[in-house]
Amino acid sequence: MAKTTTVATLGAALVELGLRVLLVDLDPQACLTFSVGIDPEDLDKSVHDVMLGGVRARDVLIELEDGPDLLPATIALATAEVQLARESGPEQVLRTALRPLRPAYDWIIVDCPPTLGLLTVNGLSAASDVLIPLQCETLAHRGVGQILDTVHDVQRLTNPGLQVLGVLPTLYDGRTTHARAVLEGIADTYSVDVLQPAIPKSIRFAEAPAIGETVLTTAPTSPGAKAYRALAEALAH
Repeated sequence: MAKTTTVATLGAALVELGLRVLLVDLDPQACLTFSVGIDPEDLDKSVHDVMLGGVRARDVLIELEDGPDLLPATIALATAEVQLARESGPEQVLRTALRPLRPAYDWIIVDCPPTLGLLTVNGLSAASDVLIPLQCETLAHRGVGQILDTVHDVQRLTNPGLQVLGVLPTLYDGRTTHARAVLEGIADTYSVDVLQPAIPKSIRFAEAPAIGETVLTTAPTSPGAKAYRALAEALAH
């Protein structure tokens, strides 16, 4: 969940800074779409239709009040991997679909699936930068190496300009030796930047998506909200 929470909250924080932001939900579970208050089952069209049905991205966009715009997902994306494999240049489909929208936004943030298949490769092929949220309370850091291997493949094959912004520590509890050790291990093992501030562990993050909002509005003075605002400030400048 930290991945989707980061996309939704960072997007909202960038909007607070006066920037024009589009969120793209590329996960068949549609967690991002749910978390901003949209029920995927109510949607006729989604990013799936944009990538594989010839529908223009601007015709699927949802403009959210006081927040980023959204290119939503539905369960239809679950079949996209098989369908994309039949396309010519299957890893570039999202990049092509988003190209007409790029002038309208300062930031386009893609929430990739947790698996490293063709959908994720599409997200990476369309991106200029990669931010890797890392849960500091698990062995999730093992996945960082796999993600970086995929990034290197994409750099070599489809998107040579792709940059790794760094790893963002989430669910971070600085009081535990384990969390601190995970962070130190990441920097030492993978030679990537560890972004600051770390996003603290908080029940507030679980509460916000249930009502279609982010912690910036449900708990605006909480440490989590302050951390995401500080991250947005750092990335925007």
